[in-house]
Amino acid sequence: MSFASSFSLASLASSPRNVLRDFWDRVGRLPGGRALFSRAIGLAAPYTGTIGAKVEVLRHGHSEVVLDDRRAVRNHLDCVHAIALANLAELTGNVALAYSLPDDARFIVAGLSIEYLKKARGRIRGVCDCPIPDTSAREEYAVEVVMVDPVGEVVARATLRTLVGPKRSLE
Repeated sequence: MSFASSFSLASLASSPRNVLRDFWDRVGRLPGGRALFSRAIGLAAPYTGTIGAKVEVLRHGHSEVVLDDRRAVRNHLDCVHAIALANLAELTGNVALAYSLPDDARFIVAGLSIEYLKKARGRIRGVCDCPIPDTSAREEYAVEVVMVDPVGEVVARATLRTLVGPKRSLE
């Protein structure tokens, strides 16, 4: 079985291990590993993959994801589209939280609020420092993401309202 077929949203939610963390830990430091990981995320969550963002840093409670400014993610004002930024925020927050979850936990985003502060141009970096759940007990977490442009100015801030709970038993 290939990795692409085994790495799916269903496998993330049903595996007895934290598949996302295991895969990043295995390939994240290899040449081309971050690109492979990012591509796998896009295959597991196809809509997320449409923006072509790349996970660059991932560890417990922290992620950094970059979005290259290109025509496919621009709007009529010649800047990165608001929904591309929302997608980047969700991806950045989700990988940080997913990496940090205990093996027996899963999550779902129940809400997202975003504030656009200025036009986003150039390579945009999403940065997330999120809470690290100790258990898979059902709880809601606020996962905050800041998006900055190449000169370090904040272009948007987002908060994901995320529900964490135990994985469903396959029995």
